[in-house]
Amino acid sequence: MPISSGEKFDVIVVGSGASGGWACKRLSEAGLKVALLEAGRPQSDKNFSEHQPAFSLKYRNMAAEFIRKTRPVQSVFDVCNEYTADWFANDLEEPYTTPKDQPFLWMGRVRMTGGRTNVWGRVSLRFSDLDFKSASHDGFGEDWPLSYKDIAPYYDLVEKYVGICGSKEGLDHLPDGQFQPPMAMTCQESLFCDRLKTKMGRFGMSARSANLTRPLSGRGACHYCGPCERGCMTHSYFNSAFTTVADALRTGNCTLISNAMVHKVLMDAPKNRASGILYIDRNTKQPHEIHARTIILCAQTQESTRILLNSATREYPNGLGNSSGALGRYFTAHVRSAGGSGDFPAFGATPSTGGPRKPVGIYVARFRNLPGQPAAKNFLRGYGYEGESSVDFSWNAPGFGDAYKKALREPRVRVGITGFGEVLPRWENFVELEPSVRDIYGIPAVKIHMADSENESAMIKDIGDSAGEMLEATGAKNVRTYAHPSAPRWALHEAGTARMGVDPKKSVLNQFQQSHDIKNLFVMDASGFTSNPCQNPTLTIMALCVRSCDYVLDSMRKNEL
Repeated sequence: MPISSGEKFDVIVVGSGASGGWACKRLSEAGLKVALLEAGRPQSDKNFSEHQPAFSLKYRNMAAEFIRKTRPVQSVFDVCNEYTADWFANDLEEPYTTPKDQPFLWMGRVRMTGGRTNVWGRVSLRFSDLDFKSASHDGFGEDWPLSYKDIAPYYDLVEKYVGICGSKEGLDHLPDGQFQPPMAMTCQESLFCDRLKTKMGRFGMSARSANLTRPLSGRGACHYCGPCERGCMTHSYFNSAFTTVADALRTGNCTLISNAMVHKVLMDAPKNRASGILYIDRNTKQPHEIHARTIILCAQTQESTRILLNSATREYPNGLGNSSGALGRYFTAHVRSAGGSGDFPAFGATPSTGGPRKPVGIYVARFRNLPGQPAAKNFLRGYGYEGESSVDFSWNAPGFGDAYKKALREPRVRVGITGFGEVLPRWENFVELEPSVRDIYGIPAVKIHMADSENESAMIKDIGDSAGEMLEATGAKNVRTYAHPSAPRWALHEAGTARMGVDPKKSVLNQFQQSHDIKNLFVMDASGFTSNPCQNPTLTIMALCVRSCDYVLDSMRKNEL
């Protein structure tokens, strides 16, 4: 029988990542009693290894096969390695399935406080009304039930707290924000961006990133040590574990419950209200119940939807809050399988094995299907590029002895750009339960159905072609491009499956990420995205969460929850 907690809470938050951390901070600082359920163990600075040399590790970080034994999926994500493997879910203990002809790598399943913010790429971009109202622009899908002006104040709030470095460019489709100074571009990156604007009218810039360039609230500015994915002792990058979650815990109103694998949302059926959460303790494998007035899921897109599907009741046989039938549907990610690279002059740069290593590169803003320009012939929506320059040794240098040593040190400088493109939200891409497969905690797993449509295939080709055109136009030599199908490795930017909308018959949540069916149930991660624009989603996840939490607070004051 489940073990019930006698402690009373106002809110239960499931997940401590980008949105879960903000939900706990916003609500506990307002005086609410919050229980934070996190599937992983606590995170602390002692786990960070960004300054630890590889030779100090047992396998020198060179035994990839050892990591693959328990994390065959997670280890495809290159930040899951000997330094950090125990941060990630064990794929054998927490399986999922896909159709044989639709492989999908569900990477970044972190089991530490902070979730994916421990290892994210940190590119932080705003959406615009071209994104929120994309259906009105091109006729596909549905508009979001909110506009840019609704979320703009929350972008401001989040950016000031998180610390986003970047430059103001004045682009309507990529709105400027509250920035710290940008990180300086390398000579090659500056040359590329300057020529790109002059010769093609396209905008490249220093990447807008959640890395501090100035101290902020006790956090130090980045010191360019490089491997952010292994942690940051100076707290120079944004990780909810030492920012939002830490703020929430300091209030005394937030209780962190670690190693809690959430199974389902509990319901008070006669009142049609969510009453609590059933979770399994990862260490003891024992079930526990915890109860509260309001439930907020922030577990990550597939995880939150899995919880709702596993929470089916007699009243909601197809998943909790699923009267529309849209739960699990319209699953999206980003294509990231096309791009290019080319050689640039060294400008005096010399290769080094010791750094410093700049944690951010450049971003090329979307230039396809913008208002006032001809539409692309064979695909809707658009894409941007993330890129960087690299200086390396001439490893293929000929000769031997002194001549070889000299040739080896001749720098090889390349600029590489990778496209990130929008995937159209389609009914055919979805997540469902796989009841015959369970994890080691007895919780049914999910089956992920995801494939490129003709739109994505055409976009991927254009991303590769455009990368080559831009590199050649900016003077690159030995240009190489690629354009591959997305599967099985999509970007780790999953969204949808519990989409927001005005019409309860076609959506799961309203504009405040509140269930249409169950008024005290919210889903505040990217599950609620009506579409998944080409910009990285995390900044918008956080801004939407803060906005929705203010709605929760207002509703509680009015006794409406």
